[in-house]
Amino acid sequence: MKMRKLCPNLDNEDGLETVLEVPVPEEMFTKMGSNATGRWRNMHALMKAHAVVTAVAADMRTPASSSSMSNVNMHLQSKSDNEFVALLKIVGSPLIPFHVPLEFCLSRPINDTSIEASTAKYIVQQYVAACGGPAALNAVKSMYAVGQVRMQGSEMVAGEDEGTTTTPVRLGKGNFEVGGFVLWQKNPNLWFLELVVSGFKISAGSDGKGLDPRCTASLFLDAVCIGEQTVNNEDCFVLKVETPADILKAQCSPNTEVIHHTVWGYFSQRTGLLVKFGDTKLVRVKSARGKSDGVFWETSMESIIDDYKYVDSVNIAHGGRTLTTLYRYGGAVNHRRRIEEKWTIEEVDFNICGLCLESFLPPSDMNNDH
Repeated sequence: MKMRKLCPNLDNEDGLETVLEVPVPEEMFTKMGSNATGRWRNMHALMKAHAVVTAVAADMRTPASSSSMSNVNMHLQSKSDNEFVALLKIVGSPLIPFHVPLEFCLSRPINDTSIEASTAKYIVQQYVAACGGPAALNAVKSMYAVGQVRMQGSEMVAGEDEGTTTTPVRLGKGNFEVGGFVLWQKNPNLWFLELVVSGFKISAGSDGKGLDPRCTASLFLDAVCIGEQTVNNEDCFVLKVETPADILKAQCSPNTEVIHHTVWGYFSQRTGLLVKFGDTKLVRVKSARGKSDGVFWETSMESIIDDYKYVDSVNIAHGGRTLTTLYRYGGAVNHRRRIEEKWTIEEVDFNICGLCLESFLPPSDMNNDH
């Protein structure tokens, strides 16, 4: 699908066109107004908006304000702008539980390790080979990707009893929010994502929690193989990574307790590639009165990864689908919500000239107290 990368200079007809920081799909552009002039003016207003919703690292922070267009038709089933932004943050933020070093010690000794752990290391070696091999992956120092995303979500469904809901959680039929994104990554540990959808712009960054092929390999080096499963008619090995207790403790705060965080990888037995990625995190939010009951929030994500293509000798996925389930329980009322995201990469390149560390600094409107 065509993506727009330039915006006309509305202040000066003879002026140069402006390059959009985040290209937008044609489908999104057509929904921004009833005619071409109105669409470009809405696009211009979105570009110049000073209120940008920001998420840094894996933290989810409540924004003071956000930029939006009044005539946007939202299909994430949110009842307010703040709720909509919170959903975007959850879908757009990384959930990798700990820092992933960019190392390729794939010949680690397997002495004194279990058969499950040694099997996982062998599967990771096959994955690295399927992605182009250590030489090709180690040659990548930076990258960027441009793509589009389609998102939809269910309403927050309430349940009466613990672990039950009165109504099944169903996504809307045929109604998607369409948007565009740009992802930048630089070794050793930096990435930055900008997402524009439904009149909102999300900026998210991190210092070591990306999921490019090298990070994926390093993440699952300490995994265990727990069995086999069929995913989209592909027989897969299933690798599992549990977050160590000391890391879970370090992620806790006076008001929150991270109980567990587990990651799964499903690697095709035929191709060696990662075809599915799973992530589940359970957090207890303590009561404001200091009681031990609190409320539990469980976030589960499953991503189907496909459409692998070679770019500069690196085999990288160009499409996928992510289903996120948010489950709140332990209080007076339990809630559950589902969000679906379909994404495609239109353009990807490696070793970007001129990409410096300053490109990954937090936005100027962020401060330590926000």
